[in-house]
Amino acid sequence: MIAVNGPAVVADDVSIEYRSPRAGEPIRAVDGVSLTLRQGEILAVLGESGSGKSTLAAAIAGQLGAHGEGEGAYRRQIIGGELTVLGQKTRGLRATSRKLDRLSGRIGYLPQDAADRLSPDLTVGEAVAEPIYVRDRRFDRKEAGLMVARLLDAVHLPLGSMRLNTWELSSGQRQRVALARALILEPQLLVADEPARGVDVLVRQSVLEALANLQQGRQFSAVVVSSDLREARALADRVAVMADGLLVGLGTFDEVLDNPVDPYVKTLAATAARPVKRRPAGSGAAGAPAAARRSSAPRRPLAAGTGPRTDRQENV
Repeated sequence: MIAVNGPAVVADDVSIEYRSPRAGEPIRAVDGVSLTLRQGEILAVLGESGSGKSTLAAAIAGQLGAHGEGEGAYRRQIIGGELTVLGQKTRGLRATSRKLDRLSGRIGYLPQDAADRLSPDLTVGEAVAEPIYVRDRRFDRKEAGLMVARLLDAVHLPLGSMRLNTWELSSGQRQRVALARALILEPQLLVADEPARGVDVLVRQSVLEALANLQQGRQFSAVVVSSDLREARALADRVAVMADGLLVGLGTFDEVLDNPVDPYVKTLAATAARPVKRRPAGSGAAGAPAAARRSSAPRRPLAAGTGPRTDRQENV
């Protein structure tokens, strides 16, 4: 593992735009965001749909660039500022560059639809081990099997599930398989976008507890995108709040919610659920995330005289 001196992530006035061949003006999804993620820390990125949080997470994970085909094709790119991840400046890196390839091997990425992306033609064991063989086709299969078994045990799946096809599992089980897959290369940084999204309310807690326990044991840094305040507060050390592409709050949960300035953060603080046990700063321990049927992140209030915001082309 490559040692990193300094923070795991440094965003300095980062702006990101969506560009489409068929669209006119580019869409600014992230506008001048500056933040730092310390080594071994979990940072929650909280905001409503369209706030830019998923775009920022994708940038940190090295997952920008061209997406889609035909009329739906678009490109996301950093157009301002500098983003440094695990000591590597990422602005301007081509998707085919060796620097980005080496960096991606040190980052685990869990997108919103990670469970749905699992190939139904693979067994659970094959799906979790696949990233190993993408990087090294000659990797020892016995060792890979042991690595998979340890991770499945860590996310509370029976070892017998290794032989099942991914489509045979429940949504919560598939999400835990996706989490194990994201961590199979023992990354120094995990970027998890709505890790409990689409999971039944009764098993959301088990997915989040698995993530917290793995972070405690392996001490990787993590960026966790969420739209649920209670879950984010139970899991993370600090929070970054985004609205309309802007960073409108950054600090510990108490610092952000006790002294709100931005109207959205004021609304968030006013509608926050009763306090839950939080992870002490710098500690790997996690309180139990509360299962919620609805997001506790309220809609951003509209300024007087404004209409509804234009939807962005973004999975946020």
